[in-house]
Amino acid sequence: MRSSEIRRLMGLAANPAIISFSGGMPANDLFPIAVLDEIYASLSLQTKQTAMQYGPTAGYPPLLGSLKEYLRSRGLPLEDQELIITTGAQQAINLLCKVFIDPGDVVVTENPSFIGALAAFMSYGARLSAAPLDNEGIVVAELKKILDTGGARIKMVYLNPFFQNPAGIIYSEARKNAVLETFGGRNMILLEDDPYSELYFDERDKPLTVPLKARGKEPVPICYVGSFAKIFGPGLRLGWLLGPRAIVEKCELAKQSMDACSPTFTQVLAHEYLSKGKLAPFLTSVRAAYARRARITLEALSASMPEGVTWTHPKGGFYVWVTMPESMDATDVFNESIKHRAAFVIGSAFDPFGTKNNCFRLAFSNTPEGKIAEGIAIISSAIGHFLL
Repeated sequence: MRSSEIRRLMGLAANPAIISFSGGMPANDLFPIAVLDEIYASLSLQTKQTAMQYGPTAGYPPLLGSLKEYLRSRGLPLEDQELIITTGAQQAINLLCKVFIDPGDVVVTENPSFIGALAAFMSYGARLSAAPLDNEGIVVAELKKILDTGGARIKMVYLNPFFQNPAGIIYSEARKNAVLETFGGRNMILLEDDPYSELYFDERDKPLTVPLKARGKEPVPICYVGSFAKIFGPGLRLGWLLGPRAIVEKCELAKQSMDACSPTFTQVLAHEYLSKGKLAPFLTSVRAAYARRARITLEALSASMPEGVTWTHPKGGFYVWVTMPESMDATDVFNESIKHRAAFVIGSAFDPFGTKNNCFRLAFSNTPEGKIAEGIAIISSAIGHFLL
């Protein structure tokens, strides 16, 4: 399991002495605190009392209503589908594992892939199979080979198609079409994990952020997982799961035995946030802020990285994926870099098999703008130390 790696990166991100590119977290100074204060002050006594109480397992009904309107505005289907509120997107992933995965079943992922999802799959005894990414998405020929040879033990494919964690890439239209075509006629589900698609940097790239589930007929059942973490605040611990009614109803039963309900207090705040039209202006401001941090990061990489090192060029989200020569080990570079107070997450943490380690993730989202270039210079120098 990768829980120790998650704990380590979160600890590093919290250390003020470190220039951290570790935690995939929103920037503290961008949280809509004034809006949150305004929302809470406007609540009636009765609503505040409701917020302090238990709620339905599926979610606070007004939030389910406002969230459906938001999802509908993004083209997601709601007819013959069910929606539940989860305690973070991580719980939604766990619920689907609990419903679908028996020990020995196969989950197919991207390589590299999100640490939290990999940890969840392994905790349920799943065997992992993975296809590599290129700059347009998962490599379809490799995915097809896995699906054709995997047989009935393949229960789920997990994709993070929009500003992927950790690689930062977004799937091209052609690649999304090819992936969906590959799924045709197979007996499995697709778990589409989408925390970042609203965080595109350029309005011209918005068409690329249409969810797979919003593209018409589903070749396999698509379970769409989203989150308020990156578009309001991760401390709310609110995510959602949208999928076929029969699947989501089973997930709701599983959730009852986990935590009975997600926090009503934060669901009330999230409902007011959506229903009062606060999301759109917030997204406009944070897109500009994260685009600026990404640009500073890419400029710093161009200015200081040694020859032979490459990196992705994200169009949105929080991450840059850096690849060093095959002979290099990111753990060595990390240990050298941390001596000089700069941190990142080594590549093997995101490898479903825990081996490939000549790469690493930089999360620029929570790094102070004035520290980004300094931190990149430290990491570049650490790489240079091992290239000599």
